[in-house]
Amino acid sequence: MAIEVKVPVLPESVSDATIASWHKKAGDAVKRDENLLDLETDKVVLEVPAPVDGVLKEIKFKEGDTVTSQQVIAVIEEGAVAAATTTADAPAAKEAPKAAAPAAKEAPKAAAAPANTAAAPAADALPPGARFAAVTSGVDPAEVAGTGRHGMVTKEDIVNYASGKTAGVTGGARPEERVPMTRMRARIAERLMQSKNSIAMLTSFNEVNLSKVMQMRKELGEQFEKANGIKLGFMSFFAKAAANALQKHPIINASVDGNDIIYHGYADISIAVATDKGLVTPVLRNVERMSFADIEQGIATFAKKARDGKLGLDDLQGGTFTITNGGTFGSLMSTPIVNPPQSAILGMHAIKERAIVENGQVVAAPMMYIALSYDHRIIDGKDAVLFLVDIKNQLENPHRMLLGM
Repeated sequence: MAIEVKVPVLPESVSDATIASWHKKAGDAVKRDENLLDLETDKVVLEVPAPVDGVLKEIKFKEGDTVTSQQVIAVIEEGAVAAATTTADAPAAKEAPKAAAPAAKEAPKAAAAPANTAAAPAADALPPGARFAAVTSGVDPAEVAGTGRHGMVTKEDIVNYASGKTAGVTGGARPEERVPMTRMRARIAERLMQSKNSIAMLTSFNEVNLSKVMQMRKELGEQFEKANGIKLGFMSFFAKAAANALQKHPIINASVDGNDIIYHGYADISIAVATDKGLVTPVLRNVERMSFADIEQGIATFAKKARDGKLGLDDLQGGTFTITNGGTFGSLMSTPIVNPPQSAILGMHAIKERAIVENGQVVAAPMMYIALSYDHRIIDGKDAVLFLVDIKNQLENPHRMLLGM
């Protein structure tokens, strides 16, 4: 029986998707729930699993094609058994020259074999910059030890390896590469420009002494982990402090809709997570009702899903306020950009031991600069400063959060 494989139902905010990569070719055997292809939307990469066991009889769209919600993209012959050579391979054979044409024209893409060839797994393991460097320098990536994430071979690894092989040669390659933005990166760029051009953005700063938070984590961290199965991190303190402060300063949690201001009586906090494809902001909902353990579990779940490429569109929808932590990459101070239609974003930064005056004495303390970027059309400087002071007071007296103060 022929079973159609369709594009998943996309939300109203996502009109279409692009086929990023096929993991199977026509004629391949497939198992139920096995990932057939990846679809890239403006926000996430979606996996499309096989609905049944059988053979992938027909592929209707190639990589790079744009498809819409519920469109038929492939056909599976349920219960069939794949053969070494079958007529089902014909569509893939016909499409092969078409898929290979761009690679012949553009040197940077020459190492990226189409998904329906045997070379795909090795090529796909390299980022675009490394692929181009390997082609231009004549280096076999299999010979290079990777220093990237999970042992991935990076562009720098290729260049360094090539330099070592040609140490006695004067001059050197000056490679360049032109690649199109992914849909996600293009969407990020669009939203950043939308924020810059449509919001009267201003940033206020403060600093926080985190010694009591660190002491609490030291004293209670082991018990917390035993009781909840997860470590007590810094983000739960900041998320809880922000949720409490948003309840007391509702204008920070509001958004602009035309000439109206919408006040949200709940704290749905977007937590910025960096991925290889770009920054994503999954949403923790009703943080004002969540315990520290709930927050840590939620963040850990999102982080794993983001690493594995499993974030769904529902995970990213909504959000009334955002927290971003540049400190994980060493940032000491920055001005984060508001994520429309939200009106404010809290920036965390690196914790540094600094000299401060405490009770008339100069002492060293673990200090962090915090920043609040906000839409000055509806949020006055006074509101922003009071919000940051509220965050500061809670974090410097963390027991207040336990009492809802």
